[in-house]
Amino acid sequence: MERDGNASDHLPRQAAGIPQDELVAGPSGQPESIHPQALLAQVLERANLQRALKQVRQNKGAPGIDGMSVDELPGYLRHHWPEIRAQLETGRYRPQPVRRVEIPKPDGKSRLLGIPTVLDRFIQQAIAQVISAQWEPHFHCHSYGFRPERSAHQAVREVQGTIRAGYGWVVDMDLQAFFDRVNHDRLMARLKSRCLDTGLLRLVNRFLKAGVSVGGHIEPTTMGVPQGGPLSPVLANVVLDELDWELDRRGHRFARYADDCNILVRSKRAGERVMGSVTRYVSDTLRLTVNPLKSAVDRPKNRKFLGFTVSRNGARLKVADKAIAKLKDRVRELTRRTRGNN
Repeated sequence: MERDGNASDHLPRQAAGIPQDELVAGPSGQPESIHPQALLAQVLERANLQRALKQVRQNKGAPGIDGMSVDELPGYLRHHWPEIRAQLETGRYRPQPVRRVEIPKPDGKSRLLGIPTVLDRFIQQAIAQVISAQWEPHFHCHSYGFRPERSAHQAVREVQGTIRAGYGWVVDMDLQAFFDRVNHDRLMARLKSRCLDTGLLRLVNRFLKAGVSVGGHIEPTTMGVPQGGPLSPVLANVVLDELDWELDRRGHRFARYADDCNILVRSKRAGERVMGSVTRYVSDTLRLTVNPLKSAVDRPKNRKFLGFTVSRNGARLKVADKAIAKLKDRVRELTRRTRGNN
């Protein structure tokens, strides 16, 4: 199988019109018999692959380092899927490095994303669907990001309701460069707590370690999750689910959307204690860093959460100053992490 920079040259242009059943069925065109308990087998089930292909095609997105477009993917799979599947089943599949892309931010700075090849996006999407289905029933109810039937608006309303209940101070925690600094060992250990399929774990780890192409050179990825790919959101939730349940165990009122987390308390003194203890937990247990320059204990009206400020008594929501452009940028950025846009 070829997956080099010229891979797109020999793909049929009519690929987008190929029926999805034909793409993922076995050589005979019949559904394959797969043991239902093995997670990697679930990833490779026909229905899951069809859903993944449909999602990747809907999301569009830019090519990765091999230059293959989303429209060329179905035809490529039609010709090469048996070999790709065999590599996945036997542990021989090697994801390609992601393509580094810099996304400008409203403040003039840039955010770094990594764009996987469309083939790797397809496989990541298939994996993400299985991992999400496995973890979703166990995620905390106050986690609102990248989950079905949940939204940023619900997270803001949760904060507003807690303030109305008398929690008039917010511990606003910013995790410094979270997506770039996720500890791989910690993430894999967390995944292993619910996944005993060594084949799937090995494949996820290879996506984490696939590297990044910068100016024609391949740099290793020793930390972080693959921003720009479909695995990024669910892996982020797997990592921070541990924080959610620790906050719950301590009796804290909170709302989290991806790496944006607000903890509500009744006094400034309590907030300062919470900030100190949770910062230590994040560092010692999750091996992440709370950014002291962007985190604070303050009145909610002085802080922004997902583009909104909440009045002291929780009666009013207000779009924060200059927040509309930043919120749109944030939504675009998070969307790129799943779609692979440049």
